[in-house]
Amino acid sequence: MRMARTAVIAGATGLVGGELLRLLLESEAYTEVIAAGRRSTGTTHAKLQGVVWEQDRPEAALEGRLKGADLFIATGTTIRKAGSQAAFREVDYELPLRLARSAAAEGAASLVIVSSIGASASSRAFYLRVKGELEQELGKLGLRKLVLLRPSQILGARAEKRTLEAAAGAVGKAFGPLMKGPLARYRPVEARVIAAAMLAAAQHAPEGKTVLESEALPAEARKLQQRS
Repeated sequence: MRMARTAVIAGATGLVGGELLRLLLESEAYTEVIAAGRRSTGTTHAKLQGVVWEQDRPEAALEGRLKGADLFIATGTTIRKAGSQAAFREVDYELPLRLARSAAAEGAASLVIVSSIGASASSRAFYLRVKGELEQELGKLGLRKLVLLRPSQILGARAEKRTLEAAAGAVGKAFGPLMKGPLARYRPVEARVIAAAMLAAAQHAPEGKTVLESEALPAEARKLQQRS
């Protein structure tokens, strides 16, 4: 029987993070769940602790809480929402890197983070380049277990309205089943599937670095059901 442990989730108010928070609270693997972010999740549960951080010092709010914990990072924004490339980089690069450095320094059991399909430090696309640069830096930290998830378009009901994304999601959902072979990687993936894959990977992925491409996420998510 596995020892119960602590889960720390950054970004629990987001689309994937909200799904993951629900799974963590239901999971018997964790006796304590710490949800950290810029605002409260609004959720109450016997094993849930909420931590609100200052935007420029997220790691300070979690100081001393990461030793032996599984850290899940599901933070993220868009350049349009952030308002500039610099603001986007602060949320999607600087913030998770600060948390990851703390996780490495304190001896976290694992770090599981949502990246993006096509992430590459050499990409010409700013969004993908930032994601790739983050992956590159995370790989240098010496984390005991690092799992990078690279989902394609994420489907789910968002709190904020994103008209273009909703339209693209509808198209992707309709044509997703037709995407086979090399195109399977580009099928949209449900937020709940990504969340389940994150939890399964934290529990079952080997030590070291693991990269889960988008087409591998459904199978990883099923491991959670098979071993629950």
